[in-house]
Amino acid sequence: MSAADAIAATLVTAGIEADLARRLSTYGELVLDANRTTNLTAAREPAAFAEQILDALTLTADLDGPLIDLGSGAGLPGIPLAIATGQPVVLVESVKKKAFFLSRALAALGVSGEAIAARAERLGADPAFRGRFCCATARAVASAPTVAELTIPFLALGGRALLQRGAMSGRERQAVLDAAPMLGAEFVEERLLGGERRILIIRKVAPTQARFPRRDGIPEKRPLCYS
Repeated sequence: MSAADAIAATLVTAGIEADLARRLSTYGELVLDANRTTNLTAAREPAAFAEQILDALTLTADLDGPLIDLGSGAGLPGIPLAIATGQPVVLVESVKKKAFFLSRALAALGVSGEAIAARAERLGADPAFRGRFCCATARAVASAPTVAELTIPFLALGGRALLQRGAMSGRERQAVLDAAPMLGAEFVEERLLGGERRILIIRKVAPTQARFPRRDGIPEKRPLCYS
C-alpha cells in the first residue's frame, strides 16, 4: 500500500469524507517523501502523519476567512485547513529549505496561498501582512503568551488566533490571559480535546500597539506576563 493510500485509509476510518481524505493524503505523501531529505516532521510513517492531519482538522469549523500559519514547518495546520475549507493561506517559515518545500506543495496541491521565508517578528510589522487576516495559527512554536504576541498583530479586528496547545500550567494560562489585553485582544475560550490537547481562542478587539511583536527572539526569550 502506498503512503497516500495508507493515509487516506486512516482518515476515512476517522470519519473524513473520502474525496477530502484523498486530497489530504496527497499532501501527506508529499511531506513524507520530502522528509527523507528535509527534516519537516518527526512523523515518519503514514499512520503517524495522518494523526497530525486529523489534529490540524480540529480547527476546521473555526476557520472563517484567510489564514496565516506561523512556523508552518511541514504545513501544519495551514495546508490541511486550506484544503478542507478552500480558504487561502499564508505559510510563514523562517527555515528557507522548509519554505521552499511549502511553496512547491501549495503549487502541487492547487491550494490558494503562498509560503514566505521570514521570521514572524519581522513580517508582523509589515503593513502588507499586519492586520490583514481573519485567523492565525501557530503549532508547537513556543509558550502561549509568546504565540499570542506573534499571531495577534496579523489579525484584522474581530479576527481570532486559534492556538493548538498541549499541557499547560496554571502560570502559563494566566500569562496568556494577562497578555491578551496588552495586544489588543481578549481570551475567548479554552477548548479541551481530550488528554492534554486543547485549543486556545483569542479574539482581536483593538489595534495592536506598534511595539508588538518585539524584535527577533525577544517574544520567546521574554514572554509577556510570564516571568
